Amino acid sequence: MGLSDISWWVWVILFLLIVAIRDIFIQKKHTISHNFPIIGHIRYLLESIGPEMRQYFVANNREELPFNRIERGWIYASAKKENNYEGFGTDRDIYAIQHIFINNAMFPFKPKENHPNLIDKTFLPCAKVMGTYNKRKKPFRPASVINISAMSFGSLSAKAMESLNKGVKISGAYHNTGEGGLSPYHSYGGDVIFQIGTGYFGIRDDQGNFSKEKLIALVEANPFVKAIEIKLSQGAKPGKGGVLPAAKITQEISDIRHVPIGKDVLSPPSHSAFSDIPELMAFIEDIADVTGLPVGIKAAIGKLDQWEQLADMMLSTGKGPDFISVDGGEGGTGAAPPSFADHVSLPWVYGFSDLYKVFLRRGLTDRIVFIGSGRLGFPAKAAMAFAMGADCINVAREAMMSVGCIQAQVCHTNRCPSGVATQNKWLQNGIDPTLKSERLAQYFKTFRKEFIEITHAAGYEHPCQFKMTDIDVNVDDKNLSTELDKTYKYNKALVEFTSMQDLKDCPHLGGKAI
Repeated sequence: MGLSDISWWVWVILFLLIVAIRDIFIQKKHTISHNFPIIGHIRYLLESIGPEMRQYFVANNREELPFNRIERGWIYASAKKENNYEGFGTDRDIYAIQHIFINNAMFPFKPKENHPNLIDKTFLPCAKVMGTYNKRKKPFRPASVINISAMSFGSLSAKAMESLNKGVKISGAYHNTGEGGLSPYHSYGGDVIFQIGTGYFGIRDDQGNFSKEKLIALVEANPFVKAIEIKLSQGAKPGKGGVLPAAKITQEISDIRHVPIGKDVLSPPSHSAFSDIPELMAFIEDIADVTGLPVGIKAAIGKLDQWEQLADMMLSTGKGPDFISVDGGEGGTGAAPPSFADHVSLPWVYGFSDLYKVFLRRGLTDRIVFIGSGRLGFPAKAAMAFAMGADCINVAREAMMSVGCIQAQVCHTNRCPSGVATQNKWLQNGIDPTLKSERLAQYFKTFRKEFIEITHAAGYEHPCQFKMTDIDVNVDDKNLSTELDKTYKYNKALVEFTSMQDLKDCPHLGGKAI
């Protein structure tokens, strides 16, 4: 009798017998599979697919975090230009804490003939210009109030990056490089903000220190770089450097970042180019002088004493950052220990309100473009952010979803099933940059269209005109709903605004193909 004559069920029994022998006598790591051979593996299988099972079969539409099914569905439908409406009224608990209400006007704003929003229902640039107060050589007005937040090539795949950059070119938005350096996939013509992180990737010398000469060369060679952002910290892990696992480091990433292959790339928790507020101010001015570009800073918010020092120095010198990106402690696309993601730094609404008041008290808000980042990629949340003082918002995970992310929450493993956050070539091949770039652009356009409609419903032409009294938020059982000014104890400074037409005619308006 040959092997081919053995019944299939005998092979199954032999296989299970080998697994049982291994479980009991060889492996020492897993108590469950030792005590319950064969059956114990079912437990590990169910645990591994638990997030997917809960996502699709267990959790209700409003239950999941960080983005629930309704939120993800709105992004997917908006990106695909499908019906993103809901019927039969809201299924959200409108009495829940932190629920947002936008106070509509008795008579909505009515655009006049030839108004920019009658010609383009998605035209919505930033009301402020980066760099005008400090007289930078190349001021920049973002052509979109919604833009792509800092996400590095390496953390995200090449095809995802290409899709995002082509998408911002179509939609007129800007693309923040993240700390991983400027890659070929940031170079399809969309406006770019180059981020300088603690690792100085792409502009570092052989010792890993900042190289001003490399930054100058980068800016001169890439005219689509419109501003420089210095990252002090990020929402997911403030005070802790980023990690790019060795498994994600290809030769291409090694060349772009100027790092070795085969080793985890660790960003230091702090900068080596400066160590205090006066040195930071000098670093900002030096970069602005040699590049001519607006320079800003990005941080998650916790203690305010050094922010107070920065504001005082800005007041006394008349200098300082052209923009400040405020990241929420809700976390983001990067991997982080739960102790950091859950507990270090404030959520966006608390962090932003605390920081804004520091500059408001000194009359400095008019010289700064405030950028909000922290799950704000929905029109109602954006209205709240603008009422609190934000001038633009950046989105990361929302942008990822528009190009295919399914919230699998395995960004740190190099096994992203949608090909967005992996360097695995097979998984990346599922992304069609031509199609996905259109979806990113459509998500941004749909967002801006609905944001404009909400703004008009509140009686305003531009969301920069939102006041804190225009937004109510549920606080607690005693005060079910109060205006933002009563909740956060300040009133936003008025933003200078004349008309949408003036923004359209601005010589510093971005969003133009290079």
